[in-house]
Order: sequence, then structure tokens, then C-alpha cells
Amino acid sequence: MMQSLYTSSTGMMGMQTQIDTTANNIANVNTIGFKKSRAEFADLMYKVQEYAGTATSDVTKSPTGVEVGLGVRTTAINKIFSEGSLKQTDNNLDMAITGRGFFKLELPDGTEVYSKNGAFKLDENGTIVNSDGYKLIPEIVVPEDSTAINVGTDGIVTVVQPGQTQATQVGQVNLTNFINPAGLHALGDNIFVETDSSGQPVEGVPGIDGLGVIRQGFVELSNVQLVVELTDLITGQRAYDANSKVITTSDEMLQTTNSLKR
Repeated sequence: MMQSLYTSSTGMMGMQTQIDTTANNIANVNTIGFKKSRAEFADLMYKVQEYAGTATSDVTKSPTGVEVGLGVRTTAINKIFSEGSLKQTDNNLDMAITGRGFFKLELPDGTEVYSKNGAFKLDENGTIVNSDGYKLIPEIVVPEDSTAINVGTDGIVTVVQPGQTQATQVGQVNLTNFINPAGLHALGDNIFVETDSSGQPVEGVPGIDGLGVIRQGFVELSNVQLVVELTDLITGQRAYDANSKVITTSDEMLQTTNSLKR
């Protein structure tokens, strides 16, 4: 059997992975806090017919050898945590992070997760939560009679209540950073959990120890660039098509071989 059939099939599967990754990026172009992914590839092992340096005579050696590649494989789908642009919303509970860091949330089962999506709301108890009702950690409760909410760049949350001339601090928004954010495991819904590859979470006050700052009234948009994704889509499609043509050509060569007569 011709090796090119198997080699080109790995190319088609690799390009399918790239197109699937690109499609997900495009689908989430308007998802708040979404971070795009990039498929990465490596060549497979080689079938060696002759090693470089093999003696060709008593005094000469093969300068290059003969090695035939066996295709390609997907090595990683890497999350790119570059910053997306900020969009002003004028919603006092919307927060964007300028710089490094994640918001820490708590799932109903107590699991701590992390997100770049700062579109927060208040639940029936006045607790700051995300769109799925997951609490922002540390938990912050806004008094029911508050007439204004302010979040400083350092994460300090203050409110103004009737009859008061000064704002009252009700909580502190902390940020969490990881030495390798690309190692986080994506759960969907714009949330991540730590893994052994991400490193331990390091929590701190915004603006200190390399953490970003909070921008109230803004959200961070997706970092997907449509022009780049559409270009990747075209190159992936062309590469997929080229690999399919290799299979077609190999099949035609086999047909020719089968039709040979003595």
C-alpha cells in the first residue's frame, strides 16, 4: 500500500482540527472575555531507508541519508490570553481587567473557578454574581438601599446609602493570576479551573505584584481578530484540499498499477 495515502490522511485530520479550532474562535467573536485558541502541529516519525553518515565506500559517507516522513499530528491547542479591547457599558456592575489576572468565582458545589468575563449582576440577596449565578469570591453583598455603587481600580467596592454623605466600603474585588494561564482547563461558560500545568493560583489586590487593574463600567471583549481567523480558515481549507488531492493521485497511481498487463 502506498504510504502517501496514510500520510495525506494525517494531513486532512490535522487540517480538520485547525478548521474546528478556527470555527470555535469565529463563533465566539462576540463572547465577553473569550480567549482564542491556536492549533499547533508537529511532523510524525520518519521511515529511515538510510541514515546520514552511512558509509558509501571505504573513504566516503552519505551526506544526507534517506528519510521519508509519515505525516503530521496535533501537539496542542493553545489558549492565547492576549487582552481584548474594552467596551464601555455604563453598567456599574460591569468590570474589565486591564492587565493580568482573573476573577475568582464559586460554583454551587464549592469548586473555585476563574473567568475573564466581568459582566456581573446582583442576585436576590444583593450578592455580586455572574450571569449563571456563580458568586464572586471574596463574596460581596451590596445593601438593598444603596443608591450608587463604585468599584475602584484597586478593587475596593463602596456604596452610597440614603442619609449618608460618605461612601461605605462593602468589599474588595481581588484578582487571581497563574504562572501559565494556557495550562488552565476550560469548562465552557467562560470559566477555567486550575491544573497541574497552570500552577497554583496567586491571589492579590489589583494593581499590585503584576496584577492588572479594574475598570468599572467596561467589559473585555473577545480577543478574536476576524481577519486573522478568516485567513486561517482559507489556508486550512486549501491545505485540506491539497491533502485530499494527494489521496486522489495515489488512488489513480494504484489503479494504473492494477491495470498493468504482462
